[in-house]
Amino acid sequence: MEASLVLISYLLGSISTSVWIGKTFYNIDVREFGSGNAGATNTFRVLGNKAGIPVLFLDTLKGSIGVALAYLSAYEPKSAEFINLQLGLGIAVLIGHIFPIFYGFRGGKGVATILGIVICILPLACSLSLLIFLAVFFSTRIVSLSAMMAGLSFPIILNVMLGNTNPILTGFSIIVALILIITHRKNIQRIIKKEESKITFFSAKDK
Repeated sequence: MEASLVLISYLLGSISTSVWIGKTFYNIDVREFGSGNAGATNTFRVLGNKAGIPVLFLDTLKGSIGVALAYLSAYEPKSAEFINLQLGLGIAVLIGHIFPIFYGFRGGKGVATILGIVICILPLACSLSLLIFLAVFFSTRIVSLSAMMAGLSFPIILNVMLGNTNPILTGFSIIVALILIITHRKNIQRIIKKEESKITFFSAKDK
């Protein structure tokens, strides 16, 4: 049963909403433009708010739904087994988003999907990390930098500020931070060179 749920979660993550919306409504594959990434940020950049907002919402939602599949198991909610299954499902849906089987394994960087995952499992730590994201974003307008700073703060908030003592959750928080850094390697290079693009809320595409 658990293995089936993990597979379903991966397949759910593999539904690349940015590619689907881009091709269906704009006849554009967002992976061929901008940063070449199949995520919400590049959708905002290439197609504007009307496409970017739904992609952001749906990518976050699929992360939450992937984790919520744990409720179909026989485990008691909030039990150790239930939480471990949630973590496994979260990792599966995230891998699906980054390496989608339906789209040649060319997916997104996982920021919105991670948000959907973590808000279900560790809502307080996620909310505090989200504040870090917003603070960095509104001061820089750079999504990649904001995501990495929020990711790096996540294990610190969980384990230092909130006093988590569960080693599995500690490991999960570190994995989240590492994934955000690894998937943003090219962004780090552009940030260092001061070439990273900034996001504006309104563009000509939205008029």
